[in-house]
Amino acid sequence: MKVRSCRVTIRDMEGVSHTVEVTASSLFEAVAQGFAAMRGKEWVDGFPQGTGVVKVSVADVRVEHEVRMADFERWLERPKPIAEGNCRPSENSRHSRHGRVTGT
Repeated sequence: MKVRSCRVTIRDMEGVSHTVEVTASSLFEAVAQGFAAMRGKEWVDGFPQGTGVVKVSVADVRVEHEVRMADFERWLERPKPIAEGNCRPSENSRHSRHGRVTGT
């Protein structure tokens, strides 16, 4: 089975949620690794047995980006005509679609 990046979130006895990143090839392996990573840490107050829920977020490739609004707005304002060679056809199409979505 393929190994994937997983975020495992477990709520401790005090109701505080803790999240850890692990790599696993199955859902239950991710849960086991999550418990192993958190167990015994001073900031985790034990885990309830049998009554809790473990949340697992799985991604083949997780990518996180931060875009400054000023950069996004500048991207929206760029010249759009493809005839002038300002952008690739695929980008021109996406540019128009995003302008419609954002109302610009």
